[in-house]
Amino acid sequence: MKKKYISLFIFTLLFFLGSNVHKLSAQQVEWLSWQEATELARTDTNPKKVFIDVYTDWCGWCKRMDKDTFQNPQVAAYMNENFYMVKMDGEGKEPIEFKGKTYTYVPSGRRGYHQFAAALLKGRLSYPTVVFLDEELNMLSPVPGYQKPGPFLNIARYFGEDIYKELDWKTYSGQSK
Repeated sequence: MKKKYISLFIFTLLFFLGSNVHKLSAQQVEWLSWQEATELARTDTNPKKVFIDVYTDWCGWCKRMDKDTFQNPQVAAYMNENFYMVKMDGEGKEPIEFKGKTYTYVPSGRRGYHQFAAALLKGRLSYPTVVFLDEELNMLSPVPGYQKPGPFLNIARYFGEDIYKELDWKTYSGQSK
């Protein structure tokens, strides 16, 4: 009986250590606040572009994209290297300052929305939507909907490697005839 408990203990310990080693070795996206990202974009000698993940707490596809896409090691590594990563609640209550304007939460029905999310998403409050900004915080493009890791990396490279300056999306993605 004693051997059974010892074996169970060892198995549990190995399982716990093994799962934690995997978590520690996995690449993690380094999320910043809007203020941190804009400060880095303003002061960094070699600024990166800004990526914004606009989500809500109730959005199932947002949670799935966090788990499937942003925790993917290749995605996390690429995004950390090329973008300041911001996670923004589309229904957040904190005011956001941007280009001399203060954006705030707007109550509407059972839920409201944040004016900055509405501005970034061009009035189409659809979650998840990711937004790419250039190094000067100018809008490159919002991209609505859940994205799997492979297609997401394709989109991220289009903006991250300045391919958008040379080719339109249809040509780059092979959709043109």
